[in-house]
Amino acid sequence: MGATLKRVAAFLFIAALTINASPLGARAGKSEGQAQSGSVGDRAAGAARLAAQPFGFAIHGGAGTILKSEMGPELEEAYRAKLREAVLAGYSIVKNGGSSLDAVETAIRMLEDSPLFNAGKGSVMTSERTFELDASVMDGKTLKAGAVAGLKHIKNPISLARLVMEQSEHVLLAGDGAEAFAREKGVDFVQHEYFFTDRRLKELEREKEKERRKKTTAPQQPQTR
Repeated sequence: MGATLKRVAAFLFIAALTINASPLGARAGKSEGQAQSGSVGDRAAGAARLAAQPFGFAIHGGAGTILKSEMGPELEEAYRAKLREAVLAGYSIVKNGGSSLDAVETAIRMLEDSPLFNAGKGSVMTSERTFELDASVMDGKTLKAGAVAGLKHIKNPISLARLVMEQSEHVLLAGDGAEAFAREKGVDFVQHEYFFTDRRLKELEREKEKERRKKTTAPQQPQTR
């Protein structure tokens, strides 16, 4: 996520899908290096029970204070369409036996690649008109976590956060150290300008103008000698 001078309005929308059967049992049978116990019949019965369990996949595009009057129908539909695309992509991965981590990473990468969201391309700017991106991920099964902060050239921060979790001894890497780790892992780099959008520049300029007005209208404090 990008850093900004003040809070920036963002659009919130929850999209979720739930079904009554899933291939969870198949995934359970392939758990990472876990020992299996009991007879083949017992394991098959356990897998069948898991397969009957419902699962859901939900996604949101950020939280903020955008007003309905500030978003036209075309922009709202653009948000909904991209969120729908991302949630269905993640849902399909789980439905077809993929891991929840793959599903989450795929969905978030789609939001990072879209200029609509405050993640990746389209991130809000710092007060110096630069970009500092963060991301984090956690595996609910193992409780391992990975995070990155202050990135300036990484196209998809969520993928780097996952690499920190799975392929390093660290939980958080930041700034130049994080990008050095990314180079070692062959992560995609982009020019800093890749993240720029006119919309985020206008938002920053509005916030700076508000700050200037506050300073000029603030009552002067009496000087003491």
